[in-house]
Amino acid sequence: MLLGRHADPDATLGTDPRSDPRMVAAFARFGLEGRLPPSGLSVDSPLDERYAYAAMSEQGMGAIFDVLAAELPSPEGVATTTSMVPGPDGNDITVYISRPDGGQAAMPGVVHLHGGGMAIASAGDLAYVKLREHLAVNGVVVVGVEFRNSGGKLGPHPFPAGLDDCAAAARWVSAHRAELGISHIVVSGESGGGNLTLTLAHKAKREGWIGEIAGFYAQCPYISNRWLEDCEDLPSLKENDGYFVSCEQLALLGSLYDPDGTHAHDATCWASMATDEELRGLPPHVISVNELDPLRDEGLQYYRRLLRAGVPAVGRIVAGTCHGGDLLFGHALPDVFAASMRDVSGFATSLG
Repeated sequence: MLLGRHADPDATLGTDPRSDPRMVAAFARFGLEGRLPPSGLSVDSPLDERYAYAAMSEQGMGAIFDVLAAELPSPEGVATTTSMVPGPDGNDITVYISRPDGGQAAMPGVVHLHGGGMAIASAGDLAYVKLREHLAVNGVVVVGVEFRNSGGKLGPHPFPAGLDDCAAAARWVSAHRAELGISHIVVSGESGGGNLTLTLAHKAKREGWIGEIAGFYAQCPYISNRWLEDCEDLPSLKENDGYFVSCEQLALLGSLYDPDGTHAHDATCWASMATDEELRGLPPHVISVNELDPLRDEGLQYYRRLLRAGVPAVGRIVAGTCHGGDLLFGHALPDVFAASMRDVSGFATSLG
């Protein structure tokens, strides 16, 4: 059966019968239940124009995310502090540490890597502060990493700067487990943070410190770097194109991460480039995707490859939601949001 834009080229989130109506109503407030007009740019446009596009996207989407986050009540019984971690290039990395009050002596730790295509957004944004605190209330210590972006206000720092920051932060958390009250560590992130989560596994394996991390949980991971191709193996790219995120937007932000394409086939840049041998021997993974996301099938494809490589892996599809919709709409979709928070924390707890 044809679905989405395969069935109707003019379909939108607002007209697709699979869409959760609560999500559609939340998007309609901002005029996002339809599709945004084309940017007029391409991955070959001048770099300064693509940087300007990233800055505009960061400002516009950030304002919407702030509104949505403000509507989500802060959980009770969670405290957040900040620390500075030495970066790999003489830079300082801010980490935001959220922990539940009165927790046991040692709890699972979740190193959280935020979304934004590795190009935009900040761990200090209200949406990510709220997300980490709602995750922490489930009995885990959550460490949000302010890594360098390839665009926006924290850029421009192309690959591997952001990944190197995430690795430095993860290793700092590992080295300070006792004082942080952490028993073991998992890494988790969504969208671009999902790519960073999965590529961090390959970096850690390649460099010999994969044993410091117990598992990896990637949500709606942005990993294929094939968003402008006609991909028969990834039908969701066309099926859900323009449902909150577009293939054009994904490609533009991706073009800032590796501007000259030098690392297009490197598993530490784009996780889907991993060979079967690079997948073998990795710790347990969860790959969670959204039904109405252009990126759905690249996440599922990676999950199936993990299984074939012998990696303990769980695949999860959040029905009725767009890219990251289970995380964006904590107020409008409280049951869906809570289920995703419980799943990340439950995975972390299960590895203890």
